Amino acid sequence: MFTISLENYRVMAKHGAFDYEHLEEQPFIVTIRVKITEQTVNDDLSKTVNYADLQTTIDEVLLGTKPIRLMETMAERMIEKLKSNKLIKKISIRIEKPDAPLPHKGGLAVVEAKWSK
Repeated sequence: MFTISLENYRVMAKHGAFDYEHLEEQPFIVTIRVKITEQTVNDDLSKTVNYADLQTTIDEVLLGTKPIRLMETMAERMIEKLKSNKLIKKISIRIEKPDAPLPHKGGLAVVEAKWSK
């Protein structure tokens, strides 16, 4: 089994629980890891997952939609898009929001989600 990842992909987007977060772009940092069922790939891209497809999935969810209030919803939508690929056995998503509105300085807002067949 192989793990294919796109790590620390930074996207500027207008999402958040509060309406004022929809006015200005802020950074979201996304890591997606997928495990595939194939044991042998033999230089055949059709037997694996192209990490460009992982990046496209993130772009479609974060850049191609109206504002999303929760990072959990972002992760759910990414999983929905990826799980239709029959090669994928497991999905792990981590979304970081470095500029999340917190009551005090410090800390990093993170949501992680996992899915498996």
